[in-house]
Amino acid sequence: MPPIAFLALAEAQQLYHWLPAALRLAYDFGAQVSILSPSSKLLDLVASYDPDHKLHLIRLRRPSLRPDSLFHFPSRLATLILNYPTIRRFPLLVTTETSSAWLYRMPGFSSRMIHIKHGAGDREGGYKKRHAAFDLTLVCGEKDRQRLIERGLTTEANCVVGGYPKFELMAEPQHFFADDKPVILYNPHFDRKLSSWYTHGPEVLKALEDLRGYNVIIAPHTKIAKNIAPIRSDSPHIRVDMGSRHSIDMSYTNSADIYLGDISSQVYEFLLRPRPCLFLNLDHIDYADDPSFSHWKLGQVLNDLSDLPAALDRARQEQPHFIAAQEAAVARSIDRSSDSASLRQARIILDFAERNDIR
Repeated sequence: MPPIAFLALAEAQQLYHWLPAALRLAYDFGAQVSILSPSSKLLDLVASYDPDHKLHLIRLRRPSLRPDSLFHFPSRLATLILNYPTIRRFPLLVTTETSSAWLYRMPGFSSRMIHIKHGAGDREGGYKKRHAAFDLTLVCGEKDRQRLIERGLTTEANCVVGGYPKFELMAEPQHFFADDKPVILYNPHFDRKLSSWYTHGPEVLKALEDLRGYNVIIAPHTKIAKNIAPIRSDSPHIRVDMGSRHSIDMSYTNSADIYLGDISSQVYEFLLRPRPCLFLNLDHIDYADDPSFSHWKLGQVLNDLSDLPAALDRARQEQPHFIAAQEAAVARSIDRSSDSASLRQARIILDFAERNDIR
């Protein structure tokens, strides 16, 4: 069994997509698993899930003087170059980000690389040319597998469905407010062209502050925090989270009653249990035949913020009409077999190593 390294070069929101497989390999199969990251804070978070210290944590050199953070990482390419001698000595590398494909261009690189595609969303921006570089790709469900193959980024042979391991480490539902009013999760995406926040942020915030009878969690994709000033509100029914463990471990998607968003793949995590969804189309995108917006068929689509109160009030009544579509979309996006996703992924990784005689 070869030593296996998980390259943790991406911010903490990707951790839950690879950590279950790393733990499974070390605990159930006795594999020698190393976690390589330029962030001590991320390695500390990994350690909190590893009580027996079976994972070998390696702190990579940081090509940055900025303070260590779970959500602000140094340049991935610079990290790869600075730590190349350490990285290249592992014969098998696993990662959830695509910048590591640059390793194939570096002199003397002979390791094999497995890419775990994180998330189960529909956005076209989730498919890049670098996906094609990897020796093996693990995806959450058949939807991603077919889309990668259709785009020529993988083949039938080197793209395998492994399920959604993040569900194995998800947080339990919690009460974030003192009362029992229904909770709305507003989850805008970081993609400037598609997000409801960059252009319409102030008016969205005002509409949420003006709501009565609801509590609101504003938890944008953690990448937004790099590009905007912190979102602030004094309204007692609003909780803002610009990046914390709660925002990445499904605390909010498990605890909310209604999802309000745009293009984020977190909608599929929310729909692990079918519930009402609302989507903001404030830029009037022609989305009907665009697969990037397939999830907009799973709830009400609002073209004007003035429609928000009425849409919320009828959300529970209209939800039965969306349940079948929600369940079908989740099943296509996230394969859930009787075996856990982490076990499936671990077996796929070990089978790949054996078939390719990786030592």
